[in-house]
Amino acid sequence: MLWIKNVQVVDPGQNLVGIRNVLVKDGLILAIEEGLSKEKVQEKMGGSSPIEEIDGTGKYLFPGLVDVHVHLREPGREDKEDILSGSQAAVRGGFTSICAMPNTSPVIDSRALVEFIKNQGKKAELCRVYPIAAITKGQEGKELVEMAELAEAGAVAFSDDGRGVQDGERMRLALEYAKLTNCPIVSHCEDEALAHNGVMHRAIVSMRLGLRGIPSSSESVMVARDILLAEEGRGKLHLAHISAKESVQLIREGKKRGVNVTAEVNPHHLIFTDQSIEEDLYNTSYKVNPPLRTEADREALIEGLIDGTIDMLATDHAPHTWEEKTNPFDLAPFGISGLETALPAVWQYLVKPGLISLERVVEAWSLKPAQRFNLPGGTLAPGSPADMVLFDP
Repeated sequence: MLWIKNVQVVDPGQNLVGIRNVLVKDGLILAIEEGLSKEKVQEKMGGSSPIEEIDGTGKYLFPGLVDVHVHLREPGREDKEDILSGSQAAVRGGFTSICAMPNTSPVIDSRALVEFIKNQGKKAELCRVYPIAAITKGQEGKELVEMAELAEAGAVAFSDDGRGVQDGERMRLALEYAKLTNCPIVSHCEDEALAHNGVMHRAIVSMRLGLRGIPSSSESVMVARDILLAEEGRGKLHLAHISAKESVQLIREGKKRGVNVTAEVNPHHLIFTDQSIEEDLYNTSYKVNPPLRTEADREALIEGLIDGTIDMLATDHAPHTWEEKTNPFDLAPFGISGLETALPAVWQYLVKPGLISLERVVEAWSLKPAQRFNLPGGTLAPGSPADMVLFDP
């Protein structure tokens, strides 16, 4: 039994922001109330079992963060990360639920592998680990997986993340079939012909640095395609790691038309730009996919997150070995780790300067992803799982 005293509760699911006392019993939220005495707490808890007390003065308490975009690398690349180490990173960063992307080796495209991810997550006993299964077998973009079977096994979504589904007919069918499972299709929006093996955003900075560029159109063309396909077939579409201002506008327009589409943005796209690569002398930590874009794109992403065009935050946690990331910029792999640093980074660079409210951050990183991916949590309402974060900035 747990009593967190005098803590600033932030729970958008209950429209609650204020100093409260939070009682936890048997892994569930028992009560959230003002001004509880020790006697009253003991009465509410019942029995004489010892009650652990935490003084929450000056701290924030909000629902556990839900990250719907994590690369745990297991099976196949445990030298980079495994489910245990990824779960450890998650709880250190305030995440109580994470969704594992399927671009592993082998790809998560079978019942056995979906169950493997679930079981490894349970063995870690740290946070909830949910498998996202591939859209196509082997992520080859050709034959669709058995979606109903994989959803029954525990897949919470389907994605070929790491690559975009290049064939429009395959994506149309995926959106159609996924409706039967109530699982979203998570689209990695990248036209590979337009991306053309680029390594950073294509603009004046890439030209100055002599690096191959990836145009914004490589993303926005696919965003437009998938929104139209979801509109046509009434599919449940989720757009991963949006990075371009044109994409934000396309999503805004699609939502106005009633398309069943949600979108996520990564903290690094809200904080950094392509100029960061130049200023930090080709630091490969800034090599991510989609690439860091311009200041105008960054501002559009922040605006989209504030007004709800972009529904949620996700880290796109993508660890690599030190040896890989210390290669020259052209040769280093895309991706950075984010689970442990994402929340403090968003606080430091977005919340603290007043660019976005903590309430909106919690909504976007807890309530909205839980709702969209049909996961428990996202709120501290009495009776809910006691998945929560005590945050001391």
